[in-house]
Amino acid sequence: MMHLLLTLALAAAPDPLVEVTTLIPDAVVDLRYATADNFMKKQVYPSDARCLLLERSARQLKAAADLLRAKGYRLRLYDCYRPHHVQFELWKVMPVPGYVAEPKKGSNHNRGGAVDLGLVTLEGKDVDFPSPYDHFGKEAHHKFTAGSKTALEHRELLRTTMEGVGFKKNPMEWWHYDLPDASKYPLRDEPFSAPDAGQ
Repeated sequence: MMHLLLTLALAAAPDPLVEVTTLIPDAVVDLRYATADNFMKKQVYPSDARCLLLERSARQLKAAADLLRAKGYRLRLYDCYRPHHVQFELWKVMPVPGYVAEPKKGSNHNRGGAVDLGLVTLEGKDVDFPSPYDHFGKEAHHKFTAGSKTALEHRELLRTTMEGVGFKKNPMEWWHYDLPDASKYPLRDEPFSAPDAGQ
């Protein structure tokens, strides 16, 4: 009986989260929710928050980083795994599906199956996109065509690369990409320092 219970417990354990920088050491980690520089205008992650993802997500992201590096770019990571309780905080401020997932359903960020990202040059310089990160307006949409040629090219490069390695874009946010089947993974609310999170 004890063996059976242990087997069931192991089978029910969620896939571990890994720290993305262990696979992509040159990524620029810019977790906006660990600062007040976000649409919430307040810090909702601890200052020592890390970019954690499911191993599958992280390995696909590494494939994207390798392709982009060869073209002169590095990844800037704005948001990765997000503890589920934080989703309720975001929803209080922006209860608009498409921009923020309804907490009861949860976000793929809460599963470790989504990442918000942009690009910088190999030297770490910012590059243009059609809108700032977490901009809730038409400029953030993939269908937006009125931005500068350079900004649109960067958005397209990010899209084709991320889709090419198996991610799915969010039509309303140029920075947000999901595993296509992310919803099959459980919602999580473990801390960023959880023992199974890349330790």
